[in-house]
Amino acid sequence: MSTTTPSGDLLMTIVAATRRIVEVREAARPASTLVRAGQRAPRGGAFELALTGAGQPAGAMPQSARIIAECKRRSPSKGILREDYHPAQHARAYAQAGAAAISVLTEPTFFDGDPQHLSDVRLAVDLPLLRKDFIVSDYQLLEAVVLGADAVLLIVGALGDDDLKRLLRSAAGLGLAVLVEVHDLSELDRALDPGARVIGVNSRNLRTLTVDLDVLEVLSARLPEGIVAVAESGIRSPADLSRLSAAGYDAFLVGERLITQPDPGAALRELCGR
Repeated sequence: MSTTTPSGDLLMTIVAATRRIVEVREAARPASTLVRAGQRAPRGGAFELALTGAGQPAGAMPQSARIIAECKRRSPSKGILREDYHPAQHARAYAQAGAAAISVLTEPTFFDGDPQHLSDVRLAVDLPLLRKDFIVSDYQLLEAVVLGADAVLLIVGALGDDDLKRLLRSAAGLGLAVLVEVHDLSELDRALDPGARVIGVNSRNLRTLTVDLDVLEVLSARLPEGIVAVAESGIRSPADLSRLSAAGYDAFLVGERLITQPDPGAALRELCGR
């Protein structure tokens, strides 16, 4: 597998690959077989509360640094991020370091993810879990429930308006919270229209992989009151956390900064000044 940045529109390339992979998975294991008695119900409300600090137990991360710590083995731009990748082990380290929630990459082709990684993490920790993938179908939402997710990611740039609205409704019906990801003002308007409550602003353009931290401050000024705001990508230091907290962000999704370090848990403590 190439570790170089693919040319053209990377986001649409990943979405097309995802649709094919999901078709294969659904053919092998139809949706009717995913629902089983006694499975754990998603805690979408707990995920949202964790990002605002409400109801967090004593000893949790201070409100100034609520981190969704990410388990991710590869990125399209940098290739392998961690050779000794053990999602359950990393998740336990994040939990012990005070993460508010944990994100698990399950996309296989570009990120070396696997749905099983999410299931493994669910068995390892009790924190709210985000399924980080390119969600394009209701089938993936059902998978997320069975695997133990509490929330899923919906990327506005990867979905049409009708699909975005439908998946938001379907996720809510299953008890899943939704982190709706945007990159520009047009996408922000599209996220707000169907009533997204948790919005992630990604400083990384998923079509080109360029990072522009200014995007985070530009869009934060346009977020309505009552929205749970999450800053994504490019967060490297306690100063970044302080600046973005001042800009109005409630939580921060951090992956590469942590997973590339020898001890991801220690890296999380360092990032948060603990």
